[in-house]
Amino acid sequence: MRQDAYELLGLPRGAEGPQVKKAFRQLARELHPDVNNHDPEAEEKFKAAAEAYEVLSDPERRAVYDRYGWEGLDSRGFAAQSQGSPLGDIFEAFFGGNPFGGGFGGQAPGPMQGADIGTEVEISLEEAATGHRVEVTYDSMQTCERCHGNRAEPGTPIETCERCGGAGELRSVSRTAFGQLVRSHPCDVCAGEGKVARTPCTLCEGEGRRMTSVTLAVDVPAGIADEQRVRLTGRGHAGERGGPPGNLYVLVRVRPDDRFLRDGSDLISVIDVPAPAAALGTVVSVPTLDGEEEIEVPAGTQPGTVVELRGRGMPMPGRSRTGDHRVVLNVVVPRNLTARQRELLEELHDSMTGENMQEAADESILSKLKRALR
Repeated sequence: MRQDAYELLGLPRGAEGPQVKKAFRQLARELHPDVNNHDPEAEEKFKAAAEAYEVLSDPERRAVYDRYGWEGLDSRGFAAQSQGSPLGDIFEAFFGGNPFGGGFGGQAPGPMQGADIGTEVEISLEEAATGHRVEVTYDSMQTCERCHGNRAEPGTPIETCERCGGAGELRSVSRTAFGQLVRSHPCDVCAGEGKVARTPCTLCEGEGRRMTSVTLAVDVPAGIADEQRVRLTGRGHAGERGGPPGNLYVLVRVRPDDRFLRDGSDLISVIDVPAPAAALGTVVSVPTLDGEEEIEVPAGTQPGTVVELRGRGMPMPGRSRTGDHRVVLNVVVPRNLTARQRELLEELHDSMTGENMQEAADESILSKLKRALR
């Protein structure tokens, strides 16, 4: 279990920036190999202290840590960023390598995973409901098919880099308050490989990778929502030095449909029903994902009444269930009446009795508000 960052640096929760820096420097001196050479775990202790300092010296990370701890930082993708930072330089000065970089003792960089790629597609609501296969075209850095990534023209030799002697990195030493500071950086001739091609590949110009247009069929799962992503492992940029490729993330845009509103896995549609028809009862046609469907409107239907079509909504990804289709009946009061229509309505109004309004009178005000706001 990872130690509490404040406890590791010996700080109270409310410690300010200068206190954090001072505590880390003091601990760093204690972990110097000349002072602490009897402790084989000194390197690991320094890495833990460096990580704690990174968190507590960064306001954003510290706020997340204070609320959620190490797990909160991990879930938000915060990782050690010390390579190339003062912490990395300090560690190199003490131990001859960077714990967050390419190893100790000047080892050449190892395999590096390729970068991820993002693209997007647009589909209709019907396609989102049934699942759909779409083609995406994107540019990707792929391993050169001529040299297979070794950067050399086929049949020509690959030689040890003369500048770095095959180490893959160049190092410089300077003096600091902590003692000698050793800085290392990838060799500018071999780019950290330690080897160079005598004759660079003519197709990728010695890069080992080249930009290629890729067309790929992507299966969009049924029930996907707008702005959800589909991940295709290993379809991103090719890795370097034998590293694995990155991933492709396809952002799915679901076009709005004028016939429906979407509420999670449920669909909602609104159907206008003339007030006289709602009073007498009628049958209305409702658009669904499967086409038009007729539903019965009982006599005396009130505004905002909801008719549920069970299992007629959107599929739930990863589950066997399907959402519902809720049809809201919008009872419309007629306007722009002719003289004859007004006369008929007045006759209807004069004929109304308390019995006609009894159900509405018995309904609570809360029920009326819920139905009106549904």
